[in-house]
Amino acid sequence: MANDPTFQLYGYWGSMATYRVRVALILKNIPVNEIPINLGTDEQLTPTFLSVNPEAAVPALIEMGQPPITQSIAILEYLDERYPEPPLLPKDLRGRARVRSLAALIASDTHPLIAPRVRKYLTTRGAFDDAASRDWTSHWLCRGLTAMEARLAGDPNTGIFCHGDQVTIADVCLTSLLVIAKLFKFESPNAPTVNRIVARCELLEAFARANPKHQAGATI
Repeated sequence: MANDPTFQLYGYWGSMATYRVRVALILKNIPVNEIPINLGTDEQLTPTFLSVNPEAAVPALIEMGQPPITQSIAILEYLDERYPEPPLLPKDLRGRARVRSLAALIASDTHPLIAPRVRKYLTTRGAFDDAASRDWTSHWLCRGLTAMEARLAGDPNTGIFCHGDQVTIADVCLTSLLVIAKLFKFESPNAPTVNRIVARCELLEAFARANPKHQAGATI
């Protein structure tokens, strides 16, 4: 258990990536001071925040006296190595590879296509109206979840959660996508295994406390 409140987390209530880190911090009982960055008003583009993360993206984890750590997966793995209980990766080599692969399907292949900055570009520079932007988001969301369902369903490594019966980074990433999708009323494809796992995650205190609607600045 961590007792040192040495972390600050720059995040946004509706950010999938921030949600992932928030879940891990709560799961591992790591004290943190979360600092809201309002992506809706482009606060991430201010000189103050750009000095924290020149990519103008959240989350950014600050540890006292250390440079920021950015990118949610890097943050999750750092926290898991520094605070190994409860573990977010399996002990075996192939298990870790499977979990990382499942997590990447969401965090690397799906989320970047539907991130707010992409949707903003499509509507301001790409001649997308709101309907086209929503259709774009729905397409890539459904594609990612359909692929995840195919990966999970029938795989003997799938258990109560994405990999066995313990929460891993894969569950954190998967739930982040579906929670945000439901929050903004996007229809998800028929994915019974995905829905079962996410429903189980949402029963856990860490996932419930990390829910975007409970965070400072939430507008939904």
